[in-house]
This record gives sequence, structure tokens and C-alpha cells, in this order.
Amino acid sequence: MKRLVVFASGSGSNFQSILDAISSGQVQAICVGLITDREGISAIDIAAAANIPAHVVRRKDYQDYENYALALTATLKSLDPDLIVLAGYISKVPSMVVDFWRGKIINIHPSLLPKFGGKGYYGINVHTAVLNTGETETGCTVHYVDEVYDNGSIIAQVIIPVNDTDTPDILQNRVLFEEHKLLPQVIEKIITQS
Repeated sequence: MKRLVVFASGSGSNFQSILDAISSGQVQAICVGLITDREGISAIDIAAAANIPAHVVRRKDYQDYENYALALTATLKSLDPDLIVLAGYISKVPSMVVDFWRGKIINIHPSLLPKFGGKGYYGINVHTAVLNTGETETGCTVHYVDEVYDNGSIIAQVIIPVNDTDTPDILQNRVLFEEHKLLPQVIEKIITQS
């Protein structure tokens, strides 16, 4: 059985969609840990309810970036993942981690990359930008993670139309609905091919 580690920074709705897909048998894997960059988030509660260990690894808890990267790497090595899934994780993954697990880290992003990607483009910010620029379509993207925000090779995308009645919140919910379907599909495809 393939071992997944999920990274999350907030509500954990994509994390929950992965756990639901595992429970239903859609994804043939086990989730061996959650890594987060903040305390007191709903994703930690989801992990606790599923008896999945949660590890809070925050940059500000370390004297320098290298020690932070070493701590994150050590935590991941202890979990021995076959695939690392960034599911609403907004911190930059250190190069040391990317190098060690290159080709084994994926991210879901709430836009049609390369549009509306990079630093600062997360959550509601993405959907506000989509509406402000008059885009006629948007969606979500799953891609491999490299050293640059939202830059790695695209694995899959789902396109949805932007409606005249969309607000940033409405659009966010419509995209999130698609994320919850796409991410488990991509995970299952990757783990059955590896």
C-alpha cells in the first residue's frame, strides 16, 4: 500500500477529500501523516479524527532556513512517503525537500496555471484576480512541485466557465468542488503507475 503525506495550511477540505477517497476505495493508499505550517487549523482536527499524526513544522520556530529545511526533511523521512500531496499548503517547500523527493511531490492550485500562480496567489486572492481581469474560464490544476511557486509540470486541469453572477466566494466554492474530485483522481493515477 502506497504511503501518502499531506501538507495543509487551513481548513483541510482537500485533505478530507483525499481521506474520503481512501475510505471509499477510490485511492489505494494510506495517509501516514499531515504536515502543517500553523497550529489551530481545521486540517489538524481532521487528522485527529482519522487517527493520523499531525506535525506542525513552522519556519519561525527555527533559527535559520537551513535548520527549518532539515527539520522538515527529517519529519518526512520518518514518515517514509511514496507521494507528498500539497493540499492547500501556502508555504514554500524548501529546495532540500524538493531535491530529496523530486517527482514525488504534487500540489493542487485553484487556477488554470500558469495563469494566477506564484507568490501571493492562493485562496480567495486567486478568484478575485480571475474576476478582476475578466477571465471567461478558470478551474484548478494539479502539478509537480519544483523550487518555484506553482511552476512544476502540469499533470491535470479542470476547466470551468466564469459566470456573470460569480463573486470571489462563489467562484472559490465552484473551483473547490472540482478540486475535491480532481486531486484524488490524480493521486490514484500516480500511485498505480509508480
